Amino acid sequence: MSEVKLNQNKVVRELKPTLGAIHLWGIAVGLVISGDYFGWSYGWATAGTLGFLISVALISLMYVTFIFSYTELTTSIPHAGGPFAYALRAYGPTGGFFAGAATLIEFVFAPPAIALAIGAYLNIQFPFIDPKVAAVGAYIIFMILNILGMHIAANFELFVTVLAIGELLVFMGVVSPGFSWEHFTANGWAGTNEFSMATLGGIGASIPFAIWFFLAIEGVAMAAEETKEPKKTVPKAYICAILTLVFLAMGVMIFAGGVGDWRELSNLNDPLPKAMQVIVGENSGWMHMLVWLGLFGLIASFHGIMMGYSRQIFALSRAGYMPTYFSKVNKRFSTPHRAVLLGGVIGIVAIFSDNFIVIAGQPLTANIITMAVFGAITMYIISMMSLIKLRKTEPNLERPFDAPLYPFFPVLSMVIAVIALIAVAWYNKVVFLIYVIMMVLGYAYFLMSKSTRESVPEDDMLVRK
Repeated sequence: MSEVKLNQNKVVRELKPTLGAIHLWGIAVGLVISGDYFGWSYGWATAGTLGFLISVALISLMYVTFIFSYTELTTSIPHAGGPFAYALRAYGPTGGFFAGAATLIEFVFAPPAIALAIGAYLNIQFPFIDPKVAAVGAYIIFMILNILGMHIAANFELFVTVLAIGELLVFMGVVSPGFSWEHFTANGWAGTNEFSMATLGGIGASIPFAIWFFLAIEGVAMAAEETKEPKKTVPKAYICAILTLVFLAMGVMIFAGGVGDWRELSNLNDPLPKAMQVIVGENSGWMHMLVWLGLFGLIASFHGIMMGYSRQIFALSRAGYMPTYFSKVNKRFSTPHRAVLLGGVIGIVAIFSDNFIVIAGQPLTANIITMAVFGAITMYIISMMSLIKLRKTEPNLERPFDAPLYPFFPVLSMVIAVIALIAVAWYNKVVFLIYVIMMVLGYAYFLMSKSTRESVPEDDMLVRK
């Protein structure tokens, strides 16, 4: 991303469009694919395999309708701020703040959970490596990579994403001979064999982990300014990506749950190696391959979400919603290096808090996944509201891609998102309270920083017409 220059008090973008549809598809799938490797199995602990299957099906519907609707916004307003830009255009500064803050929480809180999973995978292969040290090492390596340039980062993302998809397909193939539907359905209703009211509660509590299968796919919008022909490439990338992710989520979850006692996998950061171990044994070459190539899935999401949080911090800072210090672009590499480093520092602090922060009996990994989910759901709701508002207030806005079945798709996505937000808040009251406090503190800063927002150059793409 090149430095922003001023001309007659306007923001002039000289962004170098280097990304094609295949890069965007790689980023979209890569942002999310770590969710297939870990995190989702915590949903089994609350809902059981069958209950969680219902949860995942509902959330898959939410994401499919969301992406088909969200693509309209991304192609109409191809801005690095993504959801922040759409809400600002639709609802003004206050709407922009809430969408931007929610997105920032989502993208800053997700990487520590992924980094800890990277450490767990490395610890399987090399028991002498401290998972936290490995997690911090991952942060350092990929902060450097993100600073070196967007084109390099996007090509790397595409490479590791393709490897990660291949590994998930290999996993399904290797465990398929040992798959049994009886194993998958045993105690499948929240730990019992019968559906009950407790099952409904378990399904509600499992929603954050169903969302983890798809969390952050919307981050592609933050690369829109750096995309060749975004009006054509973004729809292709988004639609292919969501279909890819639904297939992988269902396949991984079903095959992993049918190879043995799924309850032994329900509270682990590395469920896939443990599931494969049941079939091939601990010392099999397949096991070692899964651990090594499984790292690519985690790395793809970790690296991709870092790209996302850096662009969000940059966009918010450039617009005066955060200290403008973080909108500085590296002169040599044309990347928002200060934004990259800020998110990294926050993530490293979270990693070393893992043993000290246990909320409502859940480990830090589960809680930061939930925190990221709160940010994501809030952003989904605001984005669909922005789509509907812009259809009314700016009917002449160029829309290269129209949301199909409008308004059914955006309304359905928003309704499911509202239900999901209520359910996640109900079953995670303490984490939700922390999330609300963070948003309130952010809003206080927003109110106090009005002069900063007024002092930055006007951005034509964010001005309501």
